[in-house]
Amino acid sequence: MNFERMLTNAKQLEGCTVSIAGAADEEVIRAVKLATDHGLSRFILFGESREIRRLCEQHGIDESAIDILHAKGDAEIARRAALAVKNKEADVLMKGMVSTSTFMKAVLNREAGLRTKQTLSHIALFQIPNREKLIGVTDAAIHIAPTLEEKVEIIHNAVEAMHDIGYASPKVAAIGAVEVVNPQMNATLDAALLSQMNRRGQIKGCVVDGPLALDNAVDMVAAKQKGINSEVAGQADLLVVPYIEVGNVLYKSIMYFAEASVAAIVVGASAPVVLTSRADTAEAKLYSLAFALLHAKN
Repeated sequence: MNFERMLTNAKQLEGCTVSIAGAADEEVIRAVKLATDHGLSRFILFGESREIRRLCEQHGIDESAIDILHAKGDAEIARRAALAVKNKEADVLMKGMVSTSTFMKAVLNREAGLRTKQTLSHIALFQIPNREKLIGVTDAAIHIAPTLEEKVEIIHNAVEAMHDIGYASPKVAAIGAVEVVNPQMNATLDAALLSQMNRRGQIKGCVVDGPLALDNAVDMVAAKQKGINSEVAGQADLLVVPYIEVGNVLYKSIMYFAEASVAAIVVGASAPVVLTSRADTAEAKLYSLAFALLHAKN
């Protein structure tokens, strides 16, 4: 699986619509242009209608592929965009030019939002130059210091999303600083428990192993040098990080040092959520949309 194949698969879906909260932004409209040119989706664009219309005209976006709905203020824009998804007018919610905190409040709103009984979590897929396959990281954005129970739900969310893009049984590495259990390192204790829970059928649809250090999770030579023999070591599809600091640094290191492409979504709500940042390129937003639509429709 790579992003081009993921995009090709998403283009084969029918009747897809994306609701964008805060579309009066150059990079957002660039992403809409890319998506509509690929025939990926229709869009409902919430925000300052005159500015959105000006940008759409400037970029030559097909008017039949968009609906522009005027709304003022971050809170009202986010509320209406989330409500459109809740009311089944759209399949995916995407953050545009609104603050993240306001956007997530709209997502979690009990009346108008997308809240469910599931825990929300973030999954990012990276396409790294000179590596054959994608690598996933979860959770780098929402859970600060997840409990064991929350890590189980984080794995469940990520595995479900990976199933929807074609992974029958993702190989999941529970990451720690070392690859052995150390009672003074809670991350290694949780990793060992997650691995055992997977063996006992409490975590399904994947293969979990841990603790694994980053090198022996993703590099077969490093795994063999450490004498680690497992289905996951050296060939992980998904890295489960113990804390948000680990996930955040890993995410940004892959982006800035390895010059990777990224697709990232929030899962666990009643519909996938594309939570992009200002630093994300239009291409990253496009890949994230493809990921979200495949998760929504499969």
